Amino acid sequence: MPVTLTEKAARQVQKHLAARGTGLGLRVAVKTSGCSGLAYALEFVDESAPEDHTFESFGVTLLVDPKSLAYLDGTELDYVREGLNEGFKFNNPNVKAQCGCGESFNV
Repeated sequence: MPVTLTEKAARQVQKHLAARGTGLGLRVAVKTSGCSGLAYALEFVDESAPEDHTFESFGVTLLVDPKSLAYLDGTELDYVREGLNEGFKFNNPNVKAQCGCGESFNV
């Protein structure tokens, strides 16, 4: 299954890429971190790696490395405002548990 963005998240990525002045798209990855084992990582990129899986959502290119795709398969990335905070929210169907602060997860 693909990794996707909501329309609201795609607008945010496009806004940041425009402000940056360059960029191919957004790299979505997981890294070992936190009390639950894994954490999400986002990075604007100018070029893809040969092994990247590429997805497009609302005109935004998403790049995911093969290792991360195993954890992110079917994930939808949204942009939400909760109280005074706003940011990207991962709707990942593979998550089995999250830490209390929501910064890390495991599958």
